Amino acid sequence: MIQLSDIELLRGGKTLLKNASATLFPEHKVGLVGANGCGKSSLFALLKGELQLDSGEFQFPKDWSIASVKQETPALEISALDYVLQGHPEYYACRIALRDAEASGDGAKQAQIHQQIEHLKGYSIEAKAGELLHGLGFSNEQIDNPVSAFSGGWRMRLNLAQALIRDADLLLLDEPTNHLDLDAVYWLERFLRAYTGTLVLISHDREFLDAVVDQIWHIDRSLINVYKGHYSQFERQKAERMAQQQALFDKQQEQIAHLEKFITRFKAKASKAKQAQSRVKALERMEKLAPAHADSPFDFEFAEPSALPNPLMTLDNAQAGYGDITILHQIKLNLVPGSRIALLGRNGAGKSTLIKLLAGELQPQSGEVFQHQGLKIGYFAQHQLESLDLQASAVTHLQRLAPDAPEQSLRDFLGGFAFNGDRALEPVAPFSGGEKARLVLAMLVFQKPNLLLLDEPTNHLDLEMRHALVMALQGFEGAMVTVSHDRHMLKNTADEFYLVDNGSVSQFGYDLDEYYQWLLNANKADSKKEQAEVKAHSSSNRKEVKRLEAEFRKSVQPLKKEIDKLEKQLDKFSEQLSDVESQLGDNDLYSDENKAKLTELLGKQAELTPKVNQIEEDLLMALEEMEEKQAAFEASLA
Repeated sequence: MIQLSDIELLRGGKTLLKNASATLFPEHKVGLVGANGCGKSSLFALLKGELQLDSGEFQFPKDWSIASVKQETPALEISALDYVLQGHPEYYACRIALRDAEASGDGAKQAQIHQQIEHLKGYSIEAKAGELLHGLGFSNEQIDNPVSAFSGGWRMRLNLAQALIRDADLLLLDEPTNHLDLDAVYWLERFLRAYTGTLVLISHDREFLDAVVDQIWHIDRSLINVYKGHYSQFERQKAERMAQQQALFDKQQEQIAHLEKFITRFKAKASKAKQAQSRVKALERMEKLAPAHADSPFDFEFAEPSALPNPLMTLDNAQAGYGDITILHQIKLNLVPGSRIALLGRNGAGKSTLIKLLAGELQPQSGEVFQHQGLKIGYFAQHQLESLDLQASAVTHLQRLAPDAPEQSLRDFLGGFAFNGDRALEPVAPFSGGEKARLVLAMLVFQKPNLLLLDEPTNHLDLEMRHALVMALQGFEGAMVTVSHDRHMLKNTADEFYLVDNGSVSQFGYDLDEYYQWLLNANKADSKKEQAEVKAHSSSNRKEVKRLEAEFRKSVQPLKKEIDKLEKQLDKFSEQLSDVESQLGDNDLYSDENKAKLTELLGKQAELTPKVNQIEEDLLMALEEMEEKQAAFEASLA
């Protein structure tokens, strides 16, 4: 295990950790959270051996291997597959040596290397590299492309795959979902749940944290506060503690009143629209969490737009693409004040293409895009961070939008985005990615748009800023179209979902969880199609194939029974856990007279959560084993 005892860490004269202690046990999965600059990355550097303690004790197992994600990727000419395999240096060295032995015709050397590869289970390592790349969104063709052919975001995916290829004792992941789409986030979530090593994860995606970790380390006031359970459980405990602090009471009440205003408004519509019911539930959940964010450094809201024409924008049989290539066909969309749409779809389906069409960055290839004269678009995309004037300050950026505005009013406005004091007057150049993203959002809010187009707005934002953004979006009066891999944001700001798939844009429904099932079914359908094509081109004798299939079904029967058993267990215990967590969501439970019941429920939760996690891991491993057996069998028929 890893033991931190009364440690002190200083960086640039600033005390990050002091008298901090924590213990990390083997196979535990820890979420590391805290405000920007609190010391999360420095603690990572300590675990990697890149930093030394200023005082205290740090015990790290001598025989533990560490894996982490590189922050830079050189423009190499080796293939994506080779680059990922470099993450397993022992196997990659054998691979190079075998290539050299084959080129020289040294048979004895080849035999020796094959034995080494067999010892490393090297043939499964290459298969794992392919699975990692496919899971992170790479196609079969892209796997053979050189690293230099990929953009920065895709190279970060390669770095992530390289870190995951080796079964390290300690895996350190810092914002692994930042460059992923929702499909890849779902895949990574499943992979990490089944990971058998020890994991320390920095993430600002609360749904991802909830699904993966079993413990939270919260860095606050230079200490490491350890909480059992996932992020939502930590948030509830923090909310309960902070709600008791009188100094924060007034701000908490303001936030609750802010939410109740919208709950009341949407309840009036609840009898008319299914999405309103979903919205009420989401807002009521947020009301319970409000105290946990009462000390947030962020405080802003969208002002009422100067005009709200109806409709704001209409697309009628519009076609969008690039040059002669068409990505989306016959798009029909009507955006009116109050529209809250989230776009779903697999990587490359055309979600960003649709956002660019709405923003006017792309002209329609055919069809009609009607924009009302009073339309005012607020568009957020990652490339806008790069268009900031690096020599100008945050105040200067706003002054260019409103030359007559008093400087103090601009500084007050920027204070809501945590650009306080002289920070608002400093050049943008040294700003972090999160600070640049906050400035772009501040500029967007400042301009009072009536249509928001948000393409991955939460990348680089920490948990507190994400919460503040969601709160602000609750009060936005105009229309909104969002692409995001942050499920918490989508669930709490979108009323309806549209699916972008196979060149079309269609209404999908009101429940994000249905998309996960759609994704599984779509991937399964693609797999069956590929299998059918393989069979269609196979020269195997039909009778022989049937005999082999019968033998295969018999051989996997025990595994199939085990999967059925685990699925039933998972349903049973998940239902029990859901019931317990539903009861824990009742605010009355936290009163003094219900202390015994609260203790009992927390005990049940602590008992059920690891049980459910373990069954999920066992089930995932069994399903993966079944998939591997199925894939191996189908390969033998090809």
